[in-house]
Amino acid sequence: MRILHKIHRTFKLHRIFIKQDLKKLMEYKIDFLTGAIGMLLTQAINIFFLSVIFARIPNLEGYSFEQIIFIYGFALLPKSIDHLFFDNLWAIGYFIIRKGDFDKYLTRPVSTLFAVTVEKFQVDAFGELFVGVLLLGYSVPKITLNISFLNVILFIISIIFATFIYTGVKLITSSIAFWTKRSGSIIYMFYMINEFAKYPTTIYNRALRAVITYIVPFAFTAFFPASYFITGGNPWYNIGGTVVMSVILMAVGIFVWNKGVSAYESAGS
Repeated sequence: MRILHKIHRTFKLHRIFIKQDLKKLMEYKIDFLTGAIGMLLTQAINIFFLSVIFARIPNLEGYSFEQIIFIYGFALLPKSIDHLFFDNLWAIGYFIIRKGDFDKYLTRPVSTLFAVTVEKFQVDAFGELFVGVLLLGYSVPKITLNISFLNVILFIISIIFATFIYTGVKLITSSIAFWTKRSGSIIYMFYMINEFAKYPTTIYNRALRAVITYIVPFAFTAFFPASYFITGGNPWYNIGGTVVMSVILMAVGIFVWNKGVSAYESAGS
């Protein structure tokens, strides 16, 4: 019962923080619209680039244009969900630690990690999420997929755990700021590797494939789980790998975060 009460309290607090952040956002509607439109334009340019490529070639390593669009759309779902709920980790790496603003989280009667993540609800991520859903809606009728109840469940599981791969990477890299005071450039360097995950890993050389599969495993946020739904092959690796990688990254991230909080010394004036 105590566990259920704690979970209920956590979700209630999360709702309250989201409501407060949305109230602040409504005071600056132009900022929200600019961010959402910017996301839409960025993805539109990327899709245009893909269409130009496929105007010249029939397929990319055996994948048709529609299949690549499916992988691309799949990739945007976990990325946008992470962006929506966990974007405040960027602030840890850029200025919260450096300015000593982390002190306020230590005074709150909740986990510091929870307090940091729920403080920001990044609604411009809805632009990214919208494009992802749109691309899946376009590509699914044009490719052969085995749509079943089991695969719908696996799809949901894949999206959830792929989201935590993004969060885990940000959590580990942002936590470095507890020792260095600033790690924004490190977060950016690792996070942007996700751009390689929107395409088949087979188009890259062996070294880059190893990096995006086993070191910064963004391939498990898009290509591997998406390829299972396209081909129906190797679910234990394609879906199971996504689950395993997300659990490992989140466990390491929470461990590093807790160590960092213990080492935190605020900032001098």
